Amino acid sequence: MTKKSKYRKRKKDNSGLVAMGIGLILIGIALFIFWPRANTASGSTLSADEMSVVPAAVNYPAPQLALQNVNGTNESLSDFRQDVLLVNNWATWCPPCKAEMPTLEAYYEAHAAEGFMIVAIEAGEPKDSVSQFAQSYGLKFHVWADPQNASLSVFRNDNLPNSYVIDRTGTVRYAWTGAISRAMLEKYVTPLLTQSN
Repeated sequence: MTKKSKYRKRKKDNSGLVAMGIGLILIGIALFIFWPRANTASGSTLSADEMSVVPAAVNYPAPQLALQNVNGTNESLSDFRQDVLLVNNWATWCPPCKAEMPTLEAYYEAHAAEGFMIVAIEAGEPKDSVSQFAQSYGLKFHVWADPQNASLSVFRNDNLPNSYVIDRTGTVRYAWTGAISRAMLEKYVTPLLTQSN
């Protein structure tokens, strides 16, 4: 086989790969352009609430956890046994954590009279920074500073934000990892508010 024929064979092999690559790119572009239109035409587009994180149903005793709130008072999860409690682990530097705070505050204000409480536990920052954040967002529920990340440790979840719903018997019923929408809170937490011990 001559040098020239080897070169032609190699060139032919490369041209097949190039053609395949161009074909895949064109298919990708077509899917990008036409797929959303097809979903919109059929009425099956997802709303922001439908794309929200759905909780995992769980069933285990709430962990023992006590920390200082931003006012300097020691509090424990067991202090809220009479309430349906949402524990929210978050951080001041976390964009989805900040994005869900107005949703949590609005849900809290709508359901506090029904025995609902939120304890928002900031992971890693000193109390003064956490207090400033809570004031700037107008948070009325309990906010704890957790500079040693004790809450992330007892809930065994380092991903932020994460949230846990504890019923009035002290049982963790739902676990979320990711931001929560108002629709998800209404769907999963509101029914627990009407249940007795």
